[in-house]
Amino acid sequence: MTMVETPPPALPVRDRRAMRALSPMLTRLAEERATGVLVREHGVLHLAEGRVVHAESPLAPSLGVLLTAHGTLAGAAWQRARAQTAGPPLAAELLLRSGVLPTGALELCHLDALYDAGYFALAPSSTPGRFRYDPGPRLGPLPSVPVVALERETLRRRLLLHRLWPDPAADTAPLIRADPAAGRAPAATVTPRQRAVLDRVDGVRTAADIARDLGRQAFHTLVDVRRLTAAGHIGPAAPASSAPVPAPPHVVTTDPDIALLKRLRDALEAL
Repeated sequence: MTMVETPPPALPVRDRRAMRALSPMLTRLAEERATGVLVREHGVLHLAEGRVVHAESPLAPSLGVLLTAHGTLAGAAWQRARAQTAGPPLAAELLLRSGVLPTGALELCHLDALYDAGYFALAPSSTPGRFRYDPGPRLGPLPSVPVVALERETLRRRLLLHRLWPDPAADTAPLIRADPAAGRAPAATVTPRQRAVLDRVDGVRTAADIARDLGRQAFHTLVDVRRLTAAGHIGPAAPASSAPVPAPPHVVTTDPDIALLKRLRDALEAL
């Protein structure tokens, strides 16, 4: 496989008003205190009385993965809770009532999973979202999140990734190690956390696959992936039908990039 680097595209935001509301539909639903499920291209948001109570995305590890990956909860305990309930939020509530986990640990994992999946659910999409009014989602004992808080955090995360490495190609493509013969030697050593990611780069796994394998939040894995890419350790594999593209030695931030970062920073401050 060949690692390719393309000129960094502009961060996918439309205009200042759109940046203040990543999903106008979601903003309206929050204002009307709607209850139901918002289905978007890269994830699903469950709303209760206009607040986000749960989020899911195929690009982010589930709550069950985050709870069980590092021994916080036994896998069998999570499976039993899931078998007795209609979904992850209710399974988490069952665990909370049973006292199997400390309340703080469960709430923290719940919020980690919500913000992680919510980040991907709010990603720019090529298809419109669909909302289904449904009495199922409800405000329960686990913390819920205001829509504005989820949008603000999503914008903050986009800006952070853009600052680390402006090209998002490595976020979703299979990842490969840098080829020393290409003339771009790795620029820095890696931390133990980054080493765990680097050790799983095999030309097949994507960042989402590595996050699930490690039992880590997908966004945190993207941070490591962007840093490793910026340092020259890894990159996205070229599509099978594409010819190898020469890699430039450096990515230079252009004036439009600088203006874009300023607009995004201003939007964050205005939220």
